[in-house]
Amino acid sequence: MERKNAKGRKYAHFDDKISLEKVWNYISCPSNIERHGFYPFIHYEKKFNKFKKENGKGSIKEKSRHLCYSAHIDRYIYSFYGYLLNQEYNKYLEKHSMNMVAVAYRDNLHKSNIHFAKIAFDCIRECGECFVIIGDFSKFFDSLDHNYLKKQICHVLGVNMLPPDYYAVFKNITKYSIWELTELLTLNGLDDTEEDIQTLNSKRKVLSGDGFKRHKSKYIQKHEKSYGIPQGSAISAVLANVYMIKADEQMKQLVDDYKGLYMRYSDDFIVILPKLSDGTFKNILDSIGNIIKSVPNLVLQPEKTQLYKYKDKKLNSCNVCFLKDVPNGKNEIDYLGFTFDGKEITIRDKTISKYYYRLYRKLKTIVKNDGFTSSGKKISCKNLYEKYSIKGAHLKDDNGHTRGNFITYVQRAQKIFGESEPIDRKTRKHMLKIRRTLDEVFK
Repeated sequence: MERKNAKGRKYAHFDDKISLEKVWNYISCPSNIERHGFYPFIHYEKKFNKFKKENGKGSIKEKSRHLCYSAHIDRYIYSFYGYLLNQEYNKYLEKHSMNMVAVAYRDNLHKSNIHFAKIAFDCIRECGECFVIIGDFSKFFDSLDHNYLKKQICHVLGVNMLPPDYYAVFKNITKYSIWELTELLTLNGLDDTEEDIQTLNSKRKVLSGDGFKRHKSKYIQKHEKSYGIPQGSAISAVLANVYMIKADEQMKQLVDDYKGLYMRYSDDFIVILPKLSDGTFKNILDSIGNIIKSVPNLVLQPEKTQLYKYKDKKLNSCNVCFLKDVPNGKNEIDYLGFTFDGKEITIRDKTISKYYYRLYRKLKTIVKNDGFTSSGKKISCKNLYEKYSIKGAHLKDDNGHTRGNFITYVQRAQKIFGESEPIDRKTRKHMLKIRRTLDEVFK
């Protein structure tokens, strides 16, 4: 925990930027946390492009995610208690032979989504014949019931009541308050642009002490609902795992009875059940539905629930056989960024489309300006190559760590899955595509 959070964050908040060393004695003393006054989170809406490919054609849809970030000292507190809770959570999973069930946000597995996708696909192949369920929970972080969450935290800690310091953290992550980033920009005479957000973050604080006192009654919004935690806090991911611990335990017991595999990565899960009759599979599907219904506010996204039958190295969607009003999907499984069609594993088309969309957008900017900046200087392609090509895959930062880019990720995935899988097939010619486009300008 100390290594990961040793340096303070560069964003501005309601308190001063500070290092962990300077606050360690404060945050590691439970009596301090009992009395600590937490600042509001700063809330913003992150917009991004969602890539969808249907019938061979790609489309872009703008989506958004609501994120919050905490004050500097609050972040250290949430990180510290998230670390403490995660240690107890890890112990619980090991004790109950559940170490490879909930695999996201774990600090003791030393594996990535690539490893977990490989485990799942290897299991399907080894079964030879099996049913596969892919599921996704709706609005996961926004739906966590506070009373149920507190009960599960107590269960993991092995206590009947939360200790006062834990309760203070729990209370402030559930009954939290926010201050909109857009309003803070306005109060500082700034606009909602990337450049002005950088200007705000370069300040010592987003508001002076007097400014905070003067404006807080008007701008602070309290979360009054009995469910939901802010997405983006340093403890949210651990709490989401703890929330699911009973459901995970029941799901594993159910699937283990049939020598299958259950794995959950945050709000995405996969169930693999070998060599079952249709009737038995339908009964298990109903049992899984009942387990999910037993957890408050836990809801499956119907359109993202997909069922498959794998046999003789062929994968077939079979939604219509078991789900009401859910049509069959593609005869391929998308899980944790990878696609398995029964024969081979590739990186998802959406992920590849996203990479090339960003690459070509950068290239088009260069082409549009004939290779020159507005001041008449020749555009350097260094940044483009570092972000999108093999030339930037192994660059180091100031601390000697590999910065990496998407090609780094592709190479890592290729190494983990092995050369027999065509992981890098759709990116092999990326340098050729870049050079051909740039040749139109720099002849």
